[in-house]
Amino acid sequence: MHVFRLKGNFETLDAYSPMLFDLGARGLEERPGEVWAYFLQRTELPLPGEWAELPDTDWLEAWRRDLKPVVAGPFVVVDPWHEWQGDEKRIVLEPGMAFGTGHHETTRMALETLAKRVEPDMRVLDLGTGSGILAISAAMLGAEAVGVDIDQAVIPLAEENAAVNGVNPQFLVGSLTDAAGPFDVVVANLYAELHAYLASQYREAFGICGTLILTGILAQREELVRQAVESNGFGLLEHRQEGEWLCLTYALK
Repeated sequence: MHVFRLKGNFETLDAYSPMLFDLGARGLEERPGEVWAYFLQRTELPLPGEWAELPDTDWLEAWRRDLKPVVAGPFVVVDPWHEWQGDEKRIVLEPGMAFGTGHHETTRMALETLAKRVEPDMRVLDLGTGSGILAISAAMLGAEAVGVDIDQAVIPLAEENAAVNGVNPQFLVGSLTDAAGPFDVVVANLYAELHAYLASQYREAFGICGTLILTGILAQREELVRQAVESNGFGLLEHRQEGEWLCLTYALK
């Protein structure tokens, strides 16, 4: 097995995962200060990094074996080969298909927050949907869910994941302004600078009220996000932190 070691963290993984999968990566893993992309053979990559060799073992099967179900509020995120006996709502996802499988703190916090804020028949927008996990969870809670992503390659994967889970969110290629509001809840697992850039557009996604759930934010970038979002008419409802990652929940004033 060949591994391409790319310097970076969660934001790097989010930014480059579609490209790496398109170029043949079999899986991605966040390591301290690095993102590891696993390939069956070396290929030319337009990214700064270095190649390394791993022992000749069945890495993919070992990786699958080591992945465990993830409980997040009323949900449990499981892989297709997992068995689960609990009462949680099962979200079945194939790992490595697209970013967002529930194994990262940001996704878990977003799932738990959605469970507290979403009620049946609400309209929920999942911005930067990736695997579709947040739109799927909202649909499981009875919402009319929409997922949008600028990467058209993830849309068929999100639709496939939704079908496996017995729900039917609408998935669109585009960004915030391409999803027809108003929405009752907007959830976005993006990096801090993008949240700050979108702050004024977030307000336009709602009617007279609504809930905004923002994650993917490193703790050291909190002030950037808060200044931008709160200056656009949102009041903080909840501040959560796991490790170095934040999930901020706002209400439109």
